[in-house]
Amino acid sequence: MKKLKVQKEFMDFLKEYKIVALAIAFIMGAAATTLIKSLVDNIIMPIITVFIPSGSWKTATYSLGSIAIGWGSFLSELISFFIIAVVVFIVVKKVMKDDKITKE
Repeated sequence: MKKLKVQKEFMDFLKEYKIVALAIAFIMGAAATTLIKSLVDNIIMPIITVFIPSGSWKTATYSLGSIAIGWGSFLSELISFFIIAVVVFIVVKKVMKDDKITKE
């Protein structure tokens, strides 16, 4: 009897907080992240690399004594972040255009 009560409480918890929908959204978000990262790495970054002199800019470092700062790698990730942010913005804007929220 006690087991059934706990099971019912757990099922109510799942329904009340929409845990299944949250899990599906998380999985879709992970899949979308992989897709967008592939778009950036395989399509957009090769186009950008053409406009940047010397193809080894991603591995460029700046040395401060014994410390090597990988500014090329950081710049690459920064560019990727901005491209991903723009793509996500465009997708969200298209998907959520009917659900516009007005600020008061």
